[in-house]
Amino acid sequence: MLKTERILHLKTQRGRTLRAVREHYLREDVSCGSPRCQSCARDGKLLSEELTHYVVPDCQVLQDYQEVLESTDLRGIVFMQTACQAVQHQRGRRCIYNSCVWYYQHCHAMVPIIMVTEREEIIRRYSNETEGVYVLSFKNYLETFWPDLKGAQELYESIRQALFEREADSRESNGKEYQEHLPLQVLEAGIKSGRYKQGVLSVNKHRSQMEAFVRLQGLAGKDTDLQSDVLIHGNKARNRAIHGDLVAVEILPKCDWKGRIGALCEHEADERAVDTQSEVMMTGRIVGVLQRNWRDFVATFPSKEETQTQGKNAQKVLVTPWDYRIPKIRISTQQAEALQAYRVVVRIDSWESSSLYPNGHFVRALGRIGDLEAEIGTILVENTISMNPFSEAQLAEMPTNSPENPWRVAPEECDRRDLRETHLVFSIDPIGCEDVDDALSIRVLKSGHLELGVHIADVTHFVKPNSYTDMEAKARATTYYLADRRFDMLPHILSADLCSLLGGVDRYAVSVMWELDSASYEIRRAWYGRTIIRSSYKLSYEVAQQLLDGNLEPLGTEPELKSLSQDSVQLDRLLWAIRKLTEVAQAIRSRRDIHGALELEGVEVRVQLGEEHSIDDLVPKQPLQVHETIAECMILANHWVAKKIWESYPQQALLRLHPPPRQEFFKELKESAQAKGFSIDTRTNKTLADSLDKANDPSDPLVNRLLRAMATQAMSNAQYFSTGSCSEDHFSHYGLALDKYTHFTSPIRRYADIIVHRLLLAAVNNGPREHLLGNKDLEELCRHINSRNRAAQHCQKQSTELFQCMFFRDKDPENDQRCICDAIIYSIRTNGVLLFIPRYGIKGPAYLKNTDGLVLSFPDDCSKWTIGSLQRRPDRITVISGAEETSFCLFDHVTVRIRIQTFRFHTDGIRLEIVSNKPHITQEEQPSIASTNHPRNDLVREVTRTAMEAQLAKEEQAAGKRAGKQLQEYQQTQGASLYSLLQEVHELALLDVAGQ
Repeated sequence: MLKTERILHLKTQRGRTLRAVREHYLREDVSCGSPRCQSCARDGKLLSEELTHYVVPDCQVLQDYQEVLESTDLRGIVFMQTACQAVQHQRGRRCIYNSCVWYYQHCHAMVPIIMVTEREEIIRRYSNETEGVYVLSFKNYLETFWPDLKGAQELYESIRQALFEREADSRESNGKEYQEHLPLQVLEAGIKSGRYKQGVLSVNKHRSQMEAFVRLQGLAGKDTDLQSDVLIHGNKARNRAIHGDLVAVEILPKCDWKGRIGALCEHEADERAVDTQSEVMMTGRIVGVLQRNWRDFVATFPSKEETQTQGKNAQKVLVTPWDYRIPKIRISTQQAEALQAYRVVVRIDSWESSSLYPNGHFVRALGRIGDLEAEIGTILVENTISMNPFSEAQLAEMPTNSPENPWRVAPEECDRRDLRETHLVFSIDPIGCEDVDDALSIRVLKSGHLELGVHIADVTHFVKPNSYTDMEAKARATTYYLADRRFDMLPHILSADLCSLLGGVDRYAVSVMWELDSASYEIRRAWYGRTIIRSSYKLSYEVAQQLLDGNLEPLGTEPELKSLSQDSVQLDRLLWAIRKLTEVAQAIRSRRDIHGALELEGVEVRVQLGEEHSIDDLVPKQPLQVHETIAECMILANHWVAKKIWESYPQQALLRLHPPPRQEFFKELKESAQAKGFSIDTRTNKTLADSLDKANDPSDPLVNRLLRAMATQAMSNAQYFSTGSCSEDHFSHYGLALDKYTHFTSPIRRYADIIVHRLLLAAVNNGPREHLLGNKDLEELCRHINSRNRAAQHCQKQSTELFQCMFFRDKDPENDQRCICDAIIYSIRTNGVLLFIPRYGIKGPAYLKNTDGLVLSFPDDCSKWTIGSLQRRPDRITVISGAEETSFCLFDHVTVRIRIQTFRFHTDGIRLEIVSNKPHITQEEQPSIASTNHPRNDLVREVTRTAMEAQLAKEEQAAGKRAGKQLQEYQQTQGASLYSLLQEVHELALLDVAGQ
């Protein structure tokens, strides 16, 4: 050991300076790490023998450009202890030139040494002093020795620019990293005067370091009429605000405005991202935070390799949040090493203007990275969803329903309208649905008119205002549906039993029934009230569609329908009801279409689970005619209930509005349609609906689906509101083309519907009024419900993406044919395209130019990265490689390979690779690519053939007698037999086909 002395100058609390001498020992047995050294032992880690030089960064380069030096492509880097200590302890920087000279001589001048620095005076002084030891700027070094490492050079430039901005800001703010936030009184006065604007900060997760946006709001929290968001460019302008914060923004002069980046980047799947790289947009900087969005954040500790330089006693650790939009958080903990393989929950405590990162603390561990329960827990925490079991106090309020003590209709409910013996009531829901909110009925009245009924579970009978169950339901606000599970808003005894309109049992309901003209289906009058129903059949969408098509196969497979095979009269009633409901729904829809109702398109994927959470398949939802039938009936009920409660309580009714979308969001839709020769008129919902109906490519129905999906993506979100908070001309629902709308039909899973039920029952003098909320309280509740609904949507989407990744994780992308799919291009970017895979309902980017500057060419029908360039036009992108050119146009079909990209700090992602510029069509995928329209020639199947006809004919005489009696009592059955009914359907189907 070599003994030396280190002299320290320490300052006391009174300001006096003390000179302290510390003994400092240097080890002599530390290897220099060079394989060319003949003096040191050749054990431990050694530099590569293939290196042509060694590079030594000085203190400043090591401190400012660590991210660049961490690049695995940069090799031969030697860190001097002096530089490391300067970075760790923020002591003064020293020139490391003498160490470089010693190292060069220690290696017997066998390998050149390059010192990199950012200090010009050091370069001028030492560049020619010692032969074999060179002094260069870091930028000159990267450009000279690593010209192909574009990523490292871009990172250097980015950091250099950030350092320049930091230095400029430091001069203005006395050395602080960020400017101080203005006091709240100044912000409020500035917003009132118009100097500052307020809005919610939204960080672009694909470019979280550079791009964020603020949707401007007025003083009352309403969106303003400004036609653009405000771009917040860079972390400095963001000024310590976090995604979701309510902020005050100062608009910069137009000369400082910037534009969005148009190229694909890692993890991009932003379907609304518009390529406006050449167009500047309103740009601002954040001057204060009005309301913080600090919550629990899921984060991950750095790996052992990333923290080894901090030492064993290091307690302060930068954890990386799961959400790309949240900055790293500095926490103090002694558990960093033990929790490196875990997802953990942390909270932010403060973010001082002198700190690059916020300070926080560790809360708890969720589970190991990659474990299903830990990843599901991550999704719940990130969406602020806490699903604790229902408390004993809440469960004590619940009724009982057991074999020993079955639930029965109470005698005191005799004032309800009893429909059990007079109406054929049935429900149509997804397969396996337990929380059946709604049921339907339709019959012919003695007057000859029709009666249509929508019957909704009477949840308010069991959930009293301000009860423990009510308060818990209000906090949850909705049922959360994940790919493999759900978290109910109400206790199981209600959601899956006493409030679920199951088949064959008595249930309380709140019903809306309309008298319809038998010919035009125009509504003559409506009735609202509490009822008692007994649903006869609990049908799935698929079974109902089969019955509508004339396929009687479910009679032998569905337990609830087996009795119908022996009772043709009841079968006639059910089939007539399904057919008549469909006809009425079509008439209702046609009236909405006249006013501009939109038929939008979304991507919905069902995860087909096997045993122990194994994933058998990903199945895109196939639209059925009965989906539209049920939807129209529910929309009708919601619309009429909205009108009723608003008429009774014009200042405190809970309605749902859908504002018209902002026109700039339609830009990509218009350009994409134009590429196919279609013109999209977005002036009103009617012109948009008509344009989308005309934008049909007979050779590829997916084109219309994608255009409708783009229109959906451009829409604003529908929201709940209190009618006392805005004028009536803002009540309308843009997508449904209705002047008033609410949610009434799903009180088991939506708290908004419970409020609407209470309002409706009070309006029809059948419920208490004292617990109705006033306008102010109702508006606050609406904001809470809107927030929880957004969380539920995000939660469902993220869980589906998780299971999509799990489905492909154990599959070999090179050999498993399930990883090779047909995809369609729906957007062009500067360095690639965005794709949609119909088979799995997946959207994502595919690169045509990689980070090394190579382009994807397709010689001999196979993909290959080569030297070349890209030329982009609005409707296509062309790959130029030598003499070959390959163009990719909007709506072209290509073949892609699906890979899973794993990330330690974030959720895994799907990566798409184009393997052929030609479509990939298999027998299995044909149905997904086929038209989603419902072919009328499928409406009647083999059931009308001779064998079935003969069997039904034998029953005709007996069935006729029973049908006559049934007709007299219920005015429901119009055909004498099932055969005549099917023949009617058959003839109607043939007429429809001819009409098309």
